[in-house]
Amino acid sequence: MKTSIATVSISGTLEEKLRAVAAAGFDAVEIFENDLLTFPGTPRDVGRMVRDLGMQVSLFQPFRDLEGLPEPLRTRAFDRMARKFDVMSELGADLILLCSNCSTSAQPDRQAMVDDLSALGELAARHQMRVGYEALAWGRHVNDHRDAWSLVRDVDHPNIGLILDSFHSLSRQIPSASIGDIRGDKLFIVQIADAPKLDMDYLYWSRHFRNMPGQGDFPLAEFAAAVLRTGYQGYWSLEIFNDRFRAASTAGVALDGYRSLQLLDDSAGRRLRPPATPKMPSPVAVERVAFIEFAASDEEAVALGSMLGALGFQPTGHHKRKLVTRWTQGDINLIVNCDPDGFARNFDSVHGASVCAIGLAVRNVPEAMRRAEALAIPRFTQAVGPDEMQIPSVRAVGGSLLYFIEAGTEEQVWAQEFVPLPEVKAGATLGLASVDHIAQTMRYDEFLSWLLYYVALFDVTKTPQIEIADPLGLIQSQAIESGNKAMRITLNGSMGAQTLTSRFVQHYMGAGVQHIAFHTADIFAAARAAAGAKLPILPIPPNYYDDISARFGLDDALVEQLKSHQILYDRDGEAEYFQFYSRAFARRVFFEVVQRRGYQAYGAANATIRLAAQARFKTDALQPASGNPS
Repeated sequence: MKTSIATVSISGTLEEKLRAVAAAGFDAVEIFENDLLTFPGTPRDVGRMVRDLGMQVSLFQPFRDLEGLPEPLRTRAFDRMARKFDVMSELGADLILLCSNCSTSAQPDRQAMVDDLSALGELAARHQMRVGYEALAWGRHVNDHRDAWSLVRDVDHPNIGLILDSFHSLSRQIPSASIGDIRGDKLFIVQIADAPKLDMDYLYWSRHFRNMPGQGDFPLAEFAAAVLRTGYQGYWSLEIFNDRFRAASTAGVALDGYRSLQLLDDSAGRRLRPPATPKMPSPVAVERVAFIEFAASDEEAVALGSMLGALGFQPTGHHKRKLVTRWTQGDINLIVNCDPDGFARNFDSVHGASVCAIGLAVRNVPEAMRRAEALAIPRFTQAVGPDEMQIPSVRAVGGSLLYFIEAGTEEQVWAQEFVPLPEVKAGATLGLASVDHIAQTMRYDEFLSWLLYYVALFDVTKTPQIEIADPLGLIQSQAIESGNKAMRITLNGSMGAQTLTSRFVQHYMGAGVQHIAFHTADIFAAARAAAGAKLPILPIPPNYYDDISARFGLDDALVEQLKSHQILYDRDGEAEYFQFYSRAFARRVFFEVVQRRGYQAYGAANATIRLAAQARFKTDALQPASGNPS
C-alpha cells in the first residue's frame, strides 16, 4: 500500500507536520492549501522539504466550485485553476482535488458539467497536470460517487479522473459494491477516513468527527476491498478533520495514521477472494489474561498485599532472584514487583504503586510480535539474569507493558521463574475465578489512539461508545472484547478536569489501569467474605435501592440483600449483572467483583452511581485494606 496523509489531519506548523509524517513512515503527503498559505517560504521550498524527507506530494487540495457555473463565474474559476497549476508546478505536484460544486450559483445542467470538465482536462493537459473530481456528501448537484464517476466516465479525458473519499460515500451509505463500476485507471487517488455513526449535518460531521480507520464505525475494510478489486495501484491517503487531533501530539497522530493504514491494508486484503498475500500475521488471538503485574515499593507492597488478602488472594510463589511475589485465586495471577532494579521500579517511581504490565496468553507469540512490529508498536526488552526467561513484550498504555506467553505454557513459566511458598493458613476466599475486565483510563485526546492500538493488534470487536455522567463532567467509554470474552478492556477518557477519570490521570501522572474486575459465581458469598476480611467496600446510597426495586420489580428480600452488601444490579431482558467495588488503593486502583448471569455488558447504568459514590472520597490515602475508609 502506498501511503499518504493530508497535512490538515494533524496539528503544528507545516514544517512540523512534514517531519512527523516522514518519521511515521508515509510515502507521500497531501498539501492542504491553508498550510501552504501560512508558510513563510515559497511553494518550491515546500516541495524541496517534502522530497528531502524522502516523500512525494500526492495531491494539492482543495479547489472548490468550478463545474456548472454561469459566466462570468466560470471564467474566473478557470483563471483560478490556471494559477493553482502554476503553484503545483513549483510544489512538484501533478494532481489537484476538485470538489463537486457547492455554490448556490451552480446550475443543474449535466451537459454543462461535462463540457466544463472536458475544458478543464484540456487546460490541465497544457500544464501537464491532472484533476481528480470528488463528490462531496453535501455537494449541490453531485453528492454521490456514482454521479461523479458518470461525469468522469463521459468526459473520458486522460487528465480528468475520480477521487474517492470514504467519508463522503459511507456517510451517505452508498453501497461499496458500486465501486466495482469504476475503472481502476481513472481512479486518481483514494482518501480514507473513518467516523462514528452520527445523525447530523454532513458538513459538520465531516469537519469535526472524522477519525482514523479502526477508530470509528464505518465498514472501511469492505470499502477498501472494493477499491482493490478495481486494480487500483495509487496512494491511500488519510484526510482527517477532528478537533481533538488538532490539539494532540503531531508525531502521535501521524503515527496513528500510519498504523491505521497498515490495519486497513491487512483487513481489506483478507476480504479479497482469493485473499491477498498477508503482509503481517493475523490479529492476535488472546486465550486468557495470564497475569496482572503491580509495581510497588516495599512499603506499598505491604499495604497492597493487605488489600489483596482481603480480596481472598494468597501469596503462592516468590521469584527465584527478585523481590517479586505471585498472588493467586481461582484462575487469577497477580504479581507484586518491588524489586529495586528494572522496569517495575522505574514505573513505580513515576506512577506509584500501580499496574505496570499485563500478561496475555496467546496462540502464537512470534506472530504476535511480528504483527506488533508491522504496526510500529515498539518492542520492549530488559536485561535478565542467568536462566531467567525473556518474555516477549511490547509497550502499551501509559508506558506500561503487554507480555505475550504461549497459551498452555503458563505453568512452565511459574515453575521456572518462581519458588512455591509454604502453605499458609488460608483466609476467607471470595471465590474469584477469573479476570472479568480491566478498565484503563486516559486523557480524552489519547482515547482514540489507544482504541486503535487494541483493534489493530488484537482479534477483538468494539462495543458502541457511550457517555457516562460523572458529577463533574462526562466520560467517554468504550470496550474492546476478544471473541471468547477472555480479554475485555474498557477505555475511559474525559475532557472535564475534575471528573474522577481526569483526577486519576493527573494523580497517576498518565494513562493506566484504574480498576480490575474479577468474576465470581456467587456475588453474595463474595460480599460476605469481603466484609468479614474488612475489605473497604464502596458504600452505595440507599436511594439507589429504592429506584432499582421499582425499576426492575425486584423481590423485597433480594433488594435488602443487595443493599446490605452494597451490591449494584442491572438487567438486560432475563440477563442479570451484580457488582460491588472496593475503595481505591492509594488513590490509583480499585477492584470490582462481578457476577454475570448471561449478561454481556458492563453495568453502564450503574456507572453514574459508582462515580458519585467515589467522588465523595477524594482524599483516599495509601492504607492497608483493614484501615478505616477516609
